Order: sequence, then structure tokens, then C-alpha cells
Amino acid sequence: MARRRGGRIVAGVAAFLLVGAGGYVAADAYDVVGPGYITLEPVPPTQAPFPSVPAAVDAPPIETVLGPLDPEAPVPSAGAVLAAAEALAADPRMGSSVGVVVGDVLSGEVLADLDGDTSRIPASTTKLLTSFAAITALGTERTLSTRVLQPEAGRIVLVGGGDMMLGAGAGDPAAVNGRAGLLDLAAVTARALRAAGTDEVTLGLDDSLFSGPARNPGWRPSYGIYAAPVSALAVNIAKTREAPYPPRHADPGLHAAQVFAALLTEQGITVASGPVRTVVDPAVAELAAVESAPIREIVRFTVQQSENTIAEVLGRLVAVERGLPGSFQGATTAILAEVGAQGIDMTGTVIADCSGLADGSVLPARVLADLLLLASRPGEADLLPVVVDLPISGWQGTLTDRFGGGPARGLVRAKTGSLTGVTSLAGTVQTSDGRVLVFAVLADVTPSGGQVGPRAAIDDFIQVLAGCGCQLA
Repeated sequence: MARRRGGRIVAGVAAFLLVGAGGYVAADAYDVVGPGYITLEPVPPTQAPFPSVPAAVDAPPIETVLGPLDPEAPVPSAGAVLAAAEALAADPRMGSSVGVVVGDVLSGEVLADLDGDTSRIPASTTKLLTSFAAITALGTERTLSTRVLQPEAGRIVLVGGGDMMLGAGAGDPAAVNGRAGLLDLAAVTARALRAAGTDEVTLGLDDSLFSGPARNPGWRPSYGIYAAPVSALAVNIAKTREAPYPPRHADPGLHAAQVFAALLTEQGITVASGPVRTVVDPAVAELAAVESAPIREIVRFTVQQSENTIAEVLGRLVAVERGLPGSFQGATTAILAEVGAQGIDMTGTVIADCSGLADGSVLPARVLADLLLLASRPGEADLLPVVVDLPISGWQGTLTDRFGGGPARGLVRAKTGSLTGVTSLAGTVQTSDGRVLVFAVLADVTPSGGQVGPRAAIDDFIQVLAGCGCQLA
């Protein structure tokens, strides 16, 4: 009996499942249940393809704009180049003390050396040494951090990392001067403080990264508009207003801290006291940080604008990187050592600062030419920014209004130098035949009357090189 009952139970379950399955199929067909595989609904129309922008086209293949140098391009005659250099030195617009060196990038051959071993005042061509050392010692990708640390509850410290181009507002990712913004730093700091239940703090300032005098003793009093006191942080290179050569804040670090305190107040954080200078352990808790542009972009900005203050900052950063004091003396010592370590003979070179403003700097034209030859040499990709980021003739920075026409237009990359009685230019030029040359011209006893005469004479000489007018011996 038990068996018969079990059989009936099994048969009943099977019948139920068959009926249930049929019911589900019917329900699925009429879309009562789902999603399923069976439907009586009509087949939907085929969807149109994803619309395309009418003018959209595939990106073209990447093409090499600047290919390798052509070793078959004719080399200008060394005799003719020397004759052109002698004509430049004899030009009355140049004065009585002129050094000229011209070299060929591919071969490394010196085509003309006219008194190139005599030390002369370099003016802002000193920045070539500074940019070279910054690239080799710091690398191209490093950024400079401006941080807010909290050594204890209710106390925060603004710590400078060498960025004197902080923005007073939000940071601008497309800018070099203003890449990191104090408003961003204040906003993140305020959020962190409120999250910890703090709405009132005291503010400290740690700008101890750099040491020694903020102004170089060799800077003349009138140079105050050309360079700010050097500091571990500043807003807009310590300019008091927007102008080509404005007065600078006397204490750039303190001014930056005061701007930061005001921004914190706007964010709802009461600054009970400060800013007061202090030194804080860099390992204590960090509340916020903002980052500068990379070193390569800072170097490019410096040489293209001939920015004296930032050149001094770069020199001090090199000194700190190499374990020397972040002072004028530490910076100049570090720059000379860094360049010399790359195999360049620094005999006869003395620099009193890293920008070329200070009295007391001298160097041979040969040093600049050797530096440019090394940085331009094929295979030296790490050093190439030293050359390719120089201002381009008729287009950028201090060369915007030079070489606007003629064969040198757009084919010169060079650093200018200008002081009273001093005119210099050093860089590269591509000849009409495709040969790339380096040149360095220093003149430090130019006639009275300013820069117009000696600059025009130098430009005429470079036009000769660019046009291959020196091709024939």
C-alpha cells in the first residue's frame, strides 16, 4: 500500500509539473512573466547605427615634425665663420671686449673661437648654467609642494617648498605662474579642520628651506624691480601689482602666509593668531598640499621670460638637493659643481648669483658654447630641454621682437643677456642648408647708448650664420 501511495504521489507531482510548464510557456508567450524566450509580440525593427558626427574623421597617423639632424647637410667653412666673427668683434657697435665661439652640433667641431677663453660678464646668459643644473640635479618632472602641517590640535603651519609662483586664488592647471593656488590649499585645509571638529587655529609659517640673505649684496639698489627677495614661497613672484617690472613685497613668505590666513577666514576658520615664523618637523601630520608646475616648465618659464627671481629659486633648490645650504653662496657653488660634473671645463667661471644680475660674475664664451654643444648632442635626450625650451626667434619671450625676418626667423633658440655696458646672446641656429650650430657671443664693454646697437650687430652676425653666407671659404 505504501508503494502504491508513493507511485500516486510521484505521478501527481509529474502531472503538476507538466501542467505548470505549459502554463509558464503560455504566460511567457503573452509576456505575463519574463523576461523569457517566447513572445507573440512582433519582432522589433533593427536599431539604427549609433549616429556619427558628420565632420568626424579618423585621426591622421603621427608624423615626426623634427626628424634627426642630416649628417649630409653642408658644414659652414670654419674660415668663413671666423671671418664673420672677426667682423662682429670689429663692429663699433660692439665695443672693445668681445668673445665669440661657434660650434657644429653633429660633429662637435668648433668652427670659430675668437677670444673665447677670456672671462667676461655674462649677464642673463648665466641662466643657461642655472637651467642646465636644475635639469640635471632635479629632473624634469619634480614639482614643488606647498603644505599645511598640523603639529598639534588647534595649530597649523604653512610650509614653503620653493614655489614663489603661488596663485592667490584657485590654481590654474594651464599656467606655470599660478599652477598651485592658495585658495585650493585653504579650502582643503578648512575641510580637514572642520572634519576634526576644529574651527579656530593659530597659524605658523615655516620658510626655512632657504637660508642666508634674501637679497644678493651684489644687486644694485635699482634692481629691486627686477628681482624679489628670494623666499621658500610667495604669491605671483612677490609682485605688488601686475606690471613688467613692479615693486616687490619686502617679505614674500610672510605676505603669502597673510594671504593664506585671509583665505582660511573666508572658508570659516578663525585664525586666532599668526602667522608667526617657526620650524616644524616635516614628518608631522599633513592636512593639505598643492603642487607647482614640473621643473621643466619652471625652467622654460625662467629662460623664456628671463625671470631673475625664479632663477635664484632654482639655484637654491639645486643646492638643497646636493646637500648645500639654500643660500646665494650655496646655490652658486652647487651650480658650478653641477655643470662641471657633466664634463664642462669651468676654468675662468665665477658666478655671484644664479640670474646674472649681481656684480662679480664672469665666464668665458667657451663655457656657454660647450654647455650648448653637450645639451644639443644627439643621444642626450635628458639634457635636450636646456636647448629646445629656449625662446624661439620672432615668436617667444625675450626673442619675440628679434629676428622677425630674414633667414634666422624662427630658426634661432637663444638666451639673451643685458646689463649696462653688457650685451650677450647664446643659443642655437639652423642654417638654410639644415646644419645646426651653437653660438655664444659676450660683449661687456659696449658703447653708451643702450642695447639697440650691440643687439643689432649680434643679430646681423646670426643672420649670416643662418643664411649660410659663410658657406664659402
